[in-house]
Formats: sequence, C-alpha cells, structure tokens
Amino acid sequence: MRFSDNPISEYAADHSSVLPEDIREILKELDRETHLNVLMPQMISGEWQGQWLAFFSKLVRPKRILEIGTYTGYSAICLAQGLEKDGTLHTIEVNEELKEMSHRYWQKAGLQNQITQYIGDAMQIVDQLEGEFDLVFIDADKQNYPNYYQKVIDKIPSGGFIIVDNVLWSGKVLDENANDKSTAGIKQLNIMVNEDERVMNALFPIRDGMLLIQKK
Repeated sequence: MRFSDNPISEYAADHSSVLPEDIREILKELDRETHLNVLMPQMISGEWQGQWLAFFSKLVRPKRILEIGTYTGYSAICLAQGLEKDGTLHTIEVNEELKEMSHRYWQKAGLQNQITQYIGDAMQIVDQLEGEFDLVFIDADKQNYPNYYQKVIDKIPSGGFIIVDNVLWSGKVLDENANDKSTAGIKQLNIMVNEDERVMNALFPIRDGMLLIQKK
C-alpha cells in the first residue's frame, strides 16, 4: 500500500521551506550516497518527512533530543535544526558500519559538536542515559517499539514529545493475518499509546505513518 505517490511527495517537499538550502543540498547528497552504498535505503527519512521533522523540532525548540535509530544520519540533521543554540542530540545506532557516513555528513552540516552517537543495543543504552529529553524520535527495530516507548516515557518531562516512525507499516497494521514480529510490535505500540492516560496522541499518514505523542 502506498500512502502518497512520489510526485506528490516531491511536490510537498518542494513547497516546504523549513530546511535551509545548504542543508537541503547536504541531505540530497546523503540520500544519494545511501541509495548507492547502503542496504535497505528506503529506511532513510527522505525530504518530505525531513521537512516535517525539522518543522516540528523548530516549534518545540528542544534542549535535548534522543533518537533511537540513526541509520545514515539523515533524520538527525533534520531534528537538529530546531535545537536551542547550546542544545544536544543523542542518537543510538546498532550498526557500527554506518558510523563513518553519518559523522561525515554531520560535519558537513556543522553539527558535529551538537550530536553524540552511541553504537550498540538501544535497549541497554537508553537505560544508561541520564537526564530528561524534550523530544524523542523512535525509528529502530519495530518489534521493540513497545519496549522503547516504556523506556523513554519516564525520560521526558510533562509537555515533552515522542515521535514514532513507520506506525502504518505499509498498511500491514490493517491486516488481521499479519503476525510477523515487526507488525506485531507496531500494532502493540499503537494500542498501548492510545490507551495510555499519561499522554495524548495523533497518528499522521505522513509517508509510512508518524505517531506524535505528548506527555500530559
């Protein structure tokens, strides 16, 4: 199932002005290299979603951001656009082979001093991180989505936000017979959040579905 044709996505991105032109060029270069050299390049956020992430981050003006699932660093660049001047973004990635690429593009974007990356199992690393985060972006292994949510909900203050990507999972959330671990994890998360009285939430059909959560 497709939620938006490519021409529509391109039109939406072209008529969005959140990302500065120099950052857009860096992101285009990162997108090209990802598609040429990295497995499963469809995992990259892309410009339409990137504009949305940057816009939301600019609205929130977070002091500290936590990202679970760096991949090649595209979404980190977008989210960092809204950081306060001395703000920081902490991002976790399990695949060490992607580290060089993401760090190279963060340096091109002038963000190398604001982004800290951790390589390893996010389930363990999140527990080791101290302090609160104003904004959390979850875009990692789907079967652990409920676990990630439970781990970060107490790390955000009242009024803080969580964004979860891929919550429509190409329409599999509507398939009652889909029982693979990834689909099951996403379905469980969507129900869990919707029933959690500590938060309010809205699911947006942006790209593959983005779940916006605010802690009351």
